[in-house]
Amino acid sequence: MALYTSIHLHNVPAGREAGYAAWFDGPHREALARLRGFITTDRYEVTPEQIMPDIPQPWRYLSVYDFDLPRPEIDLPALGPLLAEARDAGLVADDETEKIYSYRLFSDWKYSPNWRPSEPLSGVSIILANYVPGRRQEYQTWYEDVHSVEVINVPGHVAMKRGELSPIQIEPRHYCPGDQLVLCAQQTDDLLFTLKDFSARAGGRSPSGIAMQPRSASGSVARTVHYFRKVSGTRFWPGGIAYGGDLSVYPGKG
Repeated sequence: MALYTSIHLHNVPAGREAGYAAWFDGPHREALARLRGFITTDRYEVTPEQIMPDIPQPWRYLSVYDFDLPRPEIDLPALGPLLAEARDAGLVADDETEKIYSYRLFSDWKYSPNWRPSEPLSGVSIILANYVPGRRQEYQTWYEDVHSVEVINVPGHVAMKRGELSPIQIEPRHYCPGDQLVLCAQQTDDLLFTLKDFSARAGGRSPSGIAMQPRSASGSVARTVHYFRKVSGTRFWPGGIAYGGDLSVYPGKG
């Protein structure tokens, strides 16, 4: 078995947001439950708070789909027709922004002491990243042994998992700017504080006294970072355990 994550970056036509949400948490989840190897899914909306505020945020919404697949070449493409249902129903904006990318994960979630198992995630961030050609192993070692630990120990960050672009992709295919996926989970009601302390630790000026090591030269600057808050109606812990509930009781949700 191998872990795969597919991300669906998209926009929704004005006035169709409620329709998309009802489709996602209703018939779409029911159809996903019948797919072999399907683990979990959730849906997110871009936040005004961003660690790289000057880069474009072309997608308002992100859906994340997790699978454990013995034969990904057979099973992973089955997600395509399910996403096509929303597209055919006019629930996905036809503005040339929609992207679907699938990654084979190196491992499942890697947690920090910040993780609170009894609480749901408040959001996730994704990095569409790359390494400098010829320095793949150096990049992987730095990320796994050094940088991932630094990032998930920032207050509000709780877990990370990473993967590499899969040769198996879901139609319609588009150019992907990031060969490497970095997916970081948050549990916070003050994302701005998390981002400010992240930046301060990276610059060696955090009030905590914690300073991150210099960024490895093996990591390409050709990367984009995107923060999203959870908006789907079913909540999930990083381990994939679901529960229902009124979104309005969670700060920043609903």
